[in-house]
Amino acid sequence: CIIARYMLLTFTYTNPTESCGGVVQGLNGTIESPGFPHGYPNYANCTWLIITGERNRIQLTFVTLALEEDFDIVSVYDGQPSPGNLKMRLSGFMLPSPIVSSGSILALWFTTDFAVSAQGFKAVYEVLPSHTCGTPGLIPNGVIHGTRYNMGDKIRYSCESGFVLEGHSILTCIVSPGSGAQWDFPSPFCRAEGACGGTLRGTAGSITSPGYPAEYDNNLDCTWSILAEPGDTIALVFNDFFLEDKYDFLEISGTEAPSIW
Repeated sequence: CIIARYMLLTFTYTNPTESCGGVVQGLNGTIESPGFPHGYPNYANCTWLIITGERNRIQLTFVTLALEEDFDIVSVYDGQPSPGNLKMRLSGFMLPSPIVSSGSILALWFTTDFAVSAQGFKAVYEVLPSHTCGTPGLIPNGVIHGTRYNMGDKIRYSCESGFVLEGHSILTCIVSPGSGAQWDFPSPFCRAEGACGGTLRGTAGSITSPGYPAEYDNNLDCTWSILAEPGDTIALVFNDFFLEDKYDFLEISGTEAPSIW
């Protein structure tokens, strides 16, 4: 007979045939999910800790990402793997922009459920001196111009034929108090001409009506989804707003009703 005000039982499954995770050091390296590229096991629970010297930072770039959507997840932490340091949760197939730590530690935590596997993930990391921003990364259907990423350097983005750039085309590597060098704006994206809307991720970004600052077309129907990390909220600030009164509308909806028109 057990009498208690509350009870906590924890069950951990470990597959003895698979080993993963650990402490990773060195100026650069590669981290892969167990079994990559032939598929990861179920019930995986792996933690990698990338550590470099003081005043250096770490840039992590995913080159392959194929996980069961919403059930198999790789979490990236800016520092030790604790909830307050969560920087990004990745699942599915969409590659994120390169991730840069604010300090000398970056952690990855990979968990999978009991069924359905996929190819897995592969990420490469490199140590960045405090004076460099690191590459801001390629964007789908886009071209990056410039190969220097130190303080004061600029890079420029353009889009392939048939696509239009949304966001800032020129990024500058600047000094950020407390976190060393970083780009002054998030990377833009390229949308197909005549198309609008899409899914936006990351800590900051911009949304414009098609053709802005020129007039938008008639008969548009565009939906943008902004996705934040669990526990975060999203601030939306309008810098310019002018629509045809009573005929053209923008609806903003979130997790709490009602919508704003």
